[in-house]
Amino acid sequence: MDRGLAEHERRVTECRACPRLVTWREEVARTKRAAFRDEEYWGRPVPAFGDPLARVLLVGLAPAAHGANRTGRMFTGDRSGDFLYAALHRTGFANQPWANRPGDGLQLTDCWITAVVRCAPPANKPTTEERDTCLPWTAAELDLLPNVRVVVCLGQFGWDGALRLLAARGVPIPRPRPKFGHGAEYDLGAVHLLGTFHPSQQNTFTGRLTPPMLDAVLGRARELAGAGE
Repeated sequence: MDRGLAEHERRVTECRACPRLVTWREEVARTKRAAFRDEEYWGRPVPAFGDPLARVLLVGLAPAAHGANRTGRMFTGDRSGDFLYAALHRTGFANQPWANRPGDGLQLTDCWITAVVRCAPPANKPTTEERDTCLPWTAAELDLLPNVRVVVCLGQFGWDGALRLLAARGVPIPRPRPKFGHGAEYDLGAVHLLGTFHPSQQNTFTGRLTPPMLDAVLGRARELAGAGE
């Protein structure tokens, strides 16, 4: 990883700015889920993950309490991640369709995965204050990812966060603001914005989000990222 990015992600993992999130992430790491009682939980803010030369940026909501908050890598160790990484593999962004833990051989190409909020929140629901406190970390991260052309937003929260992120970086956001939806697509000039339903169990188990649906959005992201070459 680029030295600047590596230093940035190290600083992310040391953040203690949101008391409610710090208390929750550390309590979860201490009490653990029974299935993982013999594992050492990460229990800190989760760094982003992927290819520093990525043209496609994926923006999620926040780490899962017993997923990334346990393993220390975005979308790793839970069903949402299983669904997402399988899709990334099918669409050529990942070298393997699974993600168990750091060091498992997973590598991403042309893709970087981050989140609006870096700590696991209670009930998977960060407050607006926590969102606004954390978002500058991702804004600074984006400054270190010069090739990003496409932003794929995983869910409504990721969509809203991405719009705030891009506005903070000076990207003109049209009025009325672009509306989220699965398959939504907006050309913002500097980047293309794509929306997909979040790969949560609530969405994938009910069929609201299917593998072909997610593949279509990721395939479109690849197409847009390569436009003009």
